[in-house]
Amino acid sequence: MSAKAVSKSSKPGASKEPSAVTKLYLFAYNAGQVVGWSYILWQLVNYYILQGPEFRAQVTLWEYTRLAVIIFQNAAFVEILNASFGLVKSNPVVTGFQVFSRMMVVVGVVMATPTGKVSPGLPIALLAWAITEIIRYGYYALNIVKVVPHFVVFLRYTTFIVLYPIGVTGELLCFWWAQSYARENSVWSVVMPNKWNATFSYFGFLWIVMLGYIPIFPQLYLHMFAQRRKILGGGASSSPQKKAK
Repeated sequence: MSAKAVSKSSKPGASKEPSAVTKLYLFAYNAGQVVGWSYILWQLVNYYILQGPEFRAQVTLWEYTRLAVIIFQNAAFVEILNASFGLVKSNPVVTGFQVFSRMMVVVGVVMATPTGKVSPGLPIALLAWAITEIIRYGYYALNIVKVVPHFVVFLRYTTFIVLYPIGVTGELLCFWWAQSYARENSVWSVVMPNKWNATFSYFGFLWIVMLGYIPIFPQLYLHMFAQRRKILGGGASSSPQKKAK
């Protein structure tokens, strides 16, 4: 979920137009994320296309992209605060689930295990994330200034059809590579006995999160199709000012 422009409504009792300071903040946040994810996309292109095998033999993809990914992916935590303080119309609980799922991949999987860093799912996930976020944050930034070209609206509500499944595939591959390491090593786990009298299995936690994709992803995916019908289907809710999620 991203920081969303709040559209002015003509209905009585609707929330008032956000202040100029709020708009400036939201625009800066979304525009900054566009710049950040564009840089990550450029890094992917440079790593796999512009550079030769000698370069890739010296540095892994994670070593090359980690700083930008850590900064701009974890910066999405701000969106939970934006929703919680009413700066955007997002549900803070739903936003929290969506933000923490990505943060879990970056912090709880890739950063936490050596196998996650070299998973074939990492470039897949980063590519899908980068393209998705450039379009999504760009849409929100333009929506704030009420200048949203139709092609941007079309991309926002069409590219997810392919990019969401690709991204989820990459994420799950990262989890799979991480759980193989966690199974053979007691990393990030707490075993009895200890002063807290509690136990925690990182290996089991990874599997719980992975299995959680089964009921959650279809709901989010179908929700985006419903939004696509509203925005692009010519219905009463076809205004590009409608929020995406």
